[in-house]
Amino acid sequence: MEIACLQAAGTPGDVEANLAALDAACAEAAAHGADLLVTDEMYVTGYDIGERVHELARQDLLARVQDLARRHGIAVVAGLPELAGGACYNTAALVGPDGALLARHRKAHLFGALDRAVFTAGDDLVTVVDHAGVRIALLICYDVEFPESVRAAATAGAHLVLVPTAQMEPFGWIAEELIRVRAWENQVYVAYVNHDGREGSLEYVGSSSVVAPSGEVLAAAGHGDVLLYATVDPALVGEQQRANPYLADRRPELYGGLAR
Repeated sequence: MEIACLQAAGTPGDVEANLAALDAACAEAAAHGADLLVTDEMYVTGYDIGERVHELARQDLLARVQDLARRHGIAVVAGLPELAGGACYNTAALVGPDGALLARHRKAHLFGALDRAVFTAGDDLVTVVDHAGVRIALLICYDVEFPESVRAAATAGAHLVLVPTAQMEPFGWIAEELIRVRAWENQVYVAYVNHDGREGSLEYVGSSSVVAPSGEVLAAAGHGDVLLYATVDPALVGEQQRANPYLADRRPELYGGLAR
C-alpha cells in the first residue's frame, strides 16, 4: 500500500478552505499512485478553535470527505469533530475509495484542558480495520503516547498504525524520537501526521513522519505544508516481528497489575 500523509497548517475554523485543500491533496496523492491519504488531527475544522468546533460539527463533514474520496478514488483518513448522543468527539474517520465509511476512532486520551473543554473521550483504546490487504489501526495524537495503545494495535495484528496529530511546542521531541520507539518496540509501521503553523494559542511542531517496523524513518518533514509518501509492506511486519520478537517474548501473566 502506498500512503500519503498531509502535513498542513490549514485554515482554522474555515471548513470550505480546508476541504478545498484536501480536494487538491487527494488529486495530487492519487496522481502519485497513493492508495490512502491521511490528514492531521481535526484537519477539517481546525483543532484549537474552542467552542466553535461544536457549531461546525453540526454540518455533515463526513459526507463531504466521503464525496472527495469517491471522486478521486482514494481512501482518506480525515480528522474531524463528530456529534453523537449529545457528545462531541475528536474523531479520525477512514473512508474507502468508494466513499464508504470503513472505520472511525474517537480520541481515547484527552490532552489537558483544551481537549476536555470541548470533547468527550472515546471508549476504544484502538480501532483496527482491514483495508486493501493491510490491517490498519487508528489512534489520535495523545493516544500514541501511551504504550498500551500501540501494543494493543500490534497484538490485534495491525501492520500500520495511523496517528492524525496536532502536536504543539514544547513537545517536538515526541515527534522526533517517541514515534520511532513505538514502531520499533512493536515492529509495525507508524504514520504520525502532524499539524504545522500557528493556531489559537498553539504553535505546532510539524515533523510528521512514517516509520518502518525496523525503526527506520521512511519519510519525514520539518515545517511547512507537505505531502509525504511511503510504501507499507505487510510481509515486512511479520519478518521484523520474527527477527525482533518482543511480541512473542512477552509474559502477559506478569503484567496484569500494570493495567489497573
